[in-house]
Amino acid sequence: MASKNLPRPTDAELEILNVLWQRGPSTVREVYEVLLESKEIGYTTVLKLMQIMSEKGLVSRDESDRRHVYEAERAQDETQRQLLSDLLDRAFNGSPTKLVMQALSSKKASREELAEIRRMLDELEKGKK
Repeated sequence: MASKNLPRPTDAELEILNVLWQRGPSTVREVYEVLLESKEIGYTTVLKLMQIMSEKGLVSRDESDRRHVYEAERAQDETQRQLLSDLLDRAFNGSPTKLVMQALSSKKASREELAEIRRMLDELEKGKK
C-alpha cells in the first residue's frame, strides 16, 4: 500500500492537522489561536512544527502572500486509514477483529454508534456476495 511511504504525523502534528481539516487552509496565527483554546503552547512552537510538517510533506505552504497559508496535504480519512493500518499491524498482529473487540471493550459505544457499526457490517457483507 502506497500510504506506508507517507510520513506518520506525531501527536503534536496531528493536533495541527485536525485544526487544518476543520478550518481549511490557515495561517500559523490562526492555528495557534485554535490550539491555545485547549492547551498552553507558544506561537514559535506552532510555527516550527508547521515548518517541519511542510518539509515532511504533511502540509503545503502557499507563500504567494506575506501571510503564509498552510493546508493539509492529505485528507483526514486518508491519514486516519494510514494510522489505523499502522496500529493494526503493530499492536494487533494485523487482526481487524482484535482491534474492533478491544475498541468496543475499552469505551462504551452508544446505541447510535452500535447501529452504525451494524449498518456498516451489513454493507460489507453485501459487498462480498
